Amino acid sequence: MKNLRTYISICVLIIGLSITSCKEAKGESKVVQEDPKASIIVPENLKWSERMLMSEIERFPDATKLDFVDKPRWSYTNGLVLSAAIKVYEETKKQEYYDYIYAYADDLIDSTGTIKTYSLEDQNLDMIKSGDVLLYLYDKTKEERFLKAMQILSSQMDSQPRTSDGGFWHKKRYPYQMWLDGLYMAEPFHAHYTNIFEKDAQEAKKIYDDILLQFDLIQKHSHDEKTGLLYHGWDESREQKWADKKTGTSPHFWSRAMGWYGMAMVDVLDFLPEDHPGRERIITYLNQFAEAVTKYQDSTGLWYQVLDQGDREGNYLEASGSSMFTYTFAKGVHKGYLPEKYMDIAEKAYSGILDNLISIEDNGVVNLNKVCGVAGLGGDPYRDGSYEYYVNEIIRPNDPKGTGPFILASLELNK
Repeated sequence: MKNLRTYISICVLIIGLSITSCKEAKGESKVVQEDPKASIIVPENLKWSERMLMSEIERFPDATKLDFVDKPRWSYTNGLVLSAAIKVYEETKKQEYYDYIYAYADDLIDSTGTIKTYSLEDQNLDMIKSGDVLLYLYDKTKEERFLKAMQILSSQMDSQPRTSDGGFWHKKRYPYQMWLDGLYMAEPFHAHYTNIFEKDAQEAKKIYDDILLQFDLIQKHSHDEKTGLLYHGWDESREQKWADKKTGTSPHFWSRAMGWYGMAMVDVLDFLPEDHPGRERIITYLNQFAEAVTKYQDSTGLWYQVLDQGDREGNYLEASGSSMFTYTFAKGVHKGYLPEKYMDIAEKAYSGILDNLISIEDNGVVNLNKVCGVAGLGGDPYRDGSYEYYVNEIIRPNDPKGTGPFILASLELNK
């Protein structure tokens, strides 16, 4: 009998523990069910510009590693996204955005103003772009190291090798070549830095004239009279395999190269003095650009990777170029450079991006899809600029060369 009572007691204890355990398990499950919003990282009630910036910070908590790199790097992609982040911060005044921007420069610039991973010897125009971040931070902090770093970047503009008629080589390793990309990478910083720091009026005018020369030369050498579009690159030497032996131009019109150029024009105009005679030339170029690009807008509102060959097999509606054109048109209208009709083009393009290229994860993180990961000319392995080359380069979501312009476009359209 005693053994029976012991056995019953043990059974009751086991059953009790099992019930308690089940209640606890159910309780844990109930917590998740009661608070599904606890996992939301990016709220949907914010503007698209802020939602994308929050998503970028979630993807790349360390701004020195933007663009899917493992080690901190000074590069144009960081400068592109952080320039957009500056505008979001100025609109929202949220400290975490400023901290994200500041940490980039704080990590990569030492007390002497030396920029980690940057080499003046490379004479690479891409590396100038992040100088825009320093212009902003120096104004806020007056930290001497940021000024010294900017002085180094400015000195590169003095020593950058040139074509025979004065055009900046895109990089030292790409001799005698001008690329559309380079106008955006260097000239807004070049103009802004001069605007702030060059006190000698004659010297400032000389620099502004030089900036205008870069736009004049790219129009002279890369502009196609038939389409109104501009070729990605021009080789003065005609030695590159991708260069036409008569004109020196690359074979195709790449949407992002055209996008860089459009953004270069609307951004450099922020810093060119109102009385500089070259302003009207750039505005003329911008209007020619807008007219040409609009002809190739797809019915979705988007643009193709190879702009003028939308009906060709393998081509696709690409996110970075589409975002850049949207920003260029919207800003151009807001600033009075472009007629009002281009705001309708920008609105249509932006709707096309939202309808066709944006996806949202369960936690609210926003993705921009169908971004060309990279495209260039020459190099090793050699990039021949062919149609097949452009449409077969890597396509990936959330490449910062797309997300940065998407934020800028969202801000201009106040969406």
